[in-house]
Amino acid sequence: SARLVSGGPAVISEGLGFSVDLKPSGDDLVGYRAKPHSGVVDLDGIAAHDPAEFWEEIRSSAGRIILDPGAFYILVSREAVHIPPDYAAEMAPYLAMVGEFRVHYAGFFDPGFGHDDAGGAGSRGVLEVRCHEAPFVLEHGQIVGRLVYERMSARPDALYGQGIASNYQGQGLKLSKHFRM
Repeated sequence: SARLVSGGPAVISEGLGFSVDLKPSGDDLVGYRAKPHSGVVDLDGIAAHDPAEFWEEIRSSAGRIILDPGAFYILVSREAVHIPPDYAAEMAPYLAMVGEFRVHYAGFFDPGFGHDDAGGAGSRGVLEVRCHEAPFVLEHGQIVGRLVYERMSARPDALYGQGIASNYQGQGLKLSKHFRM
């Protein structure tokens, strides 16, 4: 059977813990911060927008970044995520008591996300993060959320991304399909 995460033992406490990747191999690009003032994204346009008009690259060789209050970030999980065909998962806060940042805005994973047979081996979870009232230091490998798995009432006819060249199946750090990469 496939592992639920790669990169180490599963940390399970009211869900499967996952951490942030701030030491990518071969590069120092660790994420993106949304520009505070930008245009409107045309959701019908695939690869229609220049990322530089909407996002600032976040680079770090130290394995840590400081989140600015009110800013919105795109980061990526250190672990590759696997959602078996008979399950779906929701991203939830690791600790509800930690109110400095939130990581579960785009928090639903369909059956088959990251599943080998659906072409998803190595799929990372893209993390949409917002920092709240004070600057917050994030360290490489810091647990930032958990996946809460739920068994489906029936196995779906098609798995996530299977046979359609999904933009997100098999992903690493990336912006949505609306941006040229």
